[in-house]
Amino acid sequence: MNDIGLIGLGVMGKNIVLNIEDKGYSVSVYNRTYQKTKDFIENDAKGKRIFAYSDIESLVKSLCRPRKILLMVKAGQPVDDMIQKLMPFLDVGDIIIDGGNTYYLDTTRRIREANANKILYLGMGISGGEEGALKGPSIMPGGSKEAYDLVKDILLKIAAQTESGPCCAYMGSDSAGHFVKMIHNGIEYGIMQAMSETYDIMNKVLKLSAYEIGDIFERWNDGELNSYLMEISYKIMRHRDKETGKPTVELILDKAGQKGTGKWTVQTAIDMGIPAVSLSAALQGRTLSYFKEDRVKISQKIDKRYPEAQYDKEKVIEDLKQSLLFTNLILFSQGLWLMEEGSKEYDFDIDISEVLKIWKGGCIIRSKMLDYMRDVVNEDRENINLLDNGRVLDFLTDKLDSVKYVTSIAKDNYIPAVVHNSALDYFFSMTEANLPANFIQAQRDFFGAHTYNRIDKEGVFHTIWE
Repeated sequence: MNDIGLIGLGVMGKNIVLNIEDKGYSVSVYNRTYQKTKDFIENDAKGKRIFAYSDIESLVKSLCRPRKILLMVKAGQPVDDMIQKLMPFLDVGDIIIDGGNTYYLDTTRRIREANANKILYLGMGISGGEEGALKGPSIMPGGSKEAYDLVKDILLKIAAQTESGPCCAYMGSDSAGHFVKMIHNGIEYGIMQAMSETYDIMNKVLKLSAYEIGDIFERWNDGELNSYLMEISYKIMRHRDKETGKPTVELILDKAGQKGTGKWTVQTAIDMGIPAVSLSAALQGRTLSYFKEDRVKISQKIDKRYPEAQYDKEKVIEDLKQSLLFTNLILFSQGLWLMEEGSKEYDFDIDISEVLKIWKGGCIIRSKMLDYMRDVVNEDRENINLLDNGRVLDFLTDKLDSVKYVTSIAKDNYIPAVVHNSALDYFFSMTEANLPANFIQAQRDFFGAHTYNRIDKEGVFHTIWE
């Protein structure tokens, strides 16, 4: 009998299987198209304790009890379809684990349905891409604690390992695991957009080549901006297209794709009333990129008057570095605030410090900054958006001049910098005692008699404005 079953042999699924087998476990595998299963067994899995099955019933019967089945199928209806196929062959106490990028409210529903059938269920976020899946991802399981305890030995062994321990921990009840992964991806969108804006300024204002930008990114990766995304970025900048000899990045069409997790993050922030303005800006940045044809057509109809002033290259590069540090911290701030609010809203009981710890290895947003933020969170668990902390405020205010300079350069040169600008405005808003919402309240009361509060006395008021 095998230790665990896996359904879905896409890139992530295959690499997770190889990772599990490498840690000493036997794995049963199934894929909707058997040819893919056959190719996997005859090649990557040859000689390993990985066993293929051509139907669901045979796979289930091959597993030790309680049966543990990891789904690595496309999020949405395919997950529901596969659960329906599994259910007739499962017994009380068997475990279904959804390892895809699933919308957390879908996971909540599936947990209820599984519980009604006395089946244990985990919604499990996995970050790290294909390399992480093989060598050790960051794993974010949530749902049945009983189910987690039954599979945690496997998960802890296949997860990335850092000096702080395995990059896997129980995230909390219900759909906490997929909720945390959703926010992880929302932050990921933000960091990637901010980095692309930095690249844009280096390219269009400083006229740096892709190779020169790669050198700068590598230098930054050796310091405070050390991260997985910075590491892959300097490698991207140095890659040459074999056919043309040009930097590959310059041959890629500027239309960014997305799979929904960034959108879910923004939608959730809106629903919960959390001001995740920079995460939203990053999502809109991708959406704007999609309208390539419109952008090209409109760009030909305006006269852009560029500044004649020469820029100090080294100063701009240093200010870009400081601005990116500022922006990254703001992005994490908004994500963690949303995570804490979601934990309260749904009784997830998410430990933010533990989340930051397991993001240190394997995952796409792993970075040097995570230890800094974890220290801040551990100092004051109520300071969940990080900003009510002297060290954080010093960190951000020290970089304000750089952010203002970078955003002004972008504006002068007609370069969109939606995340840098929104991060700056978010900081201004969160550090401003008096915002102009009093004016908005007056307007609302004028046209709709919506009433308002006063600063000089208690109560609810309405004015006859004319």
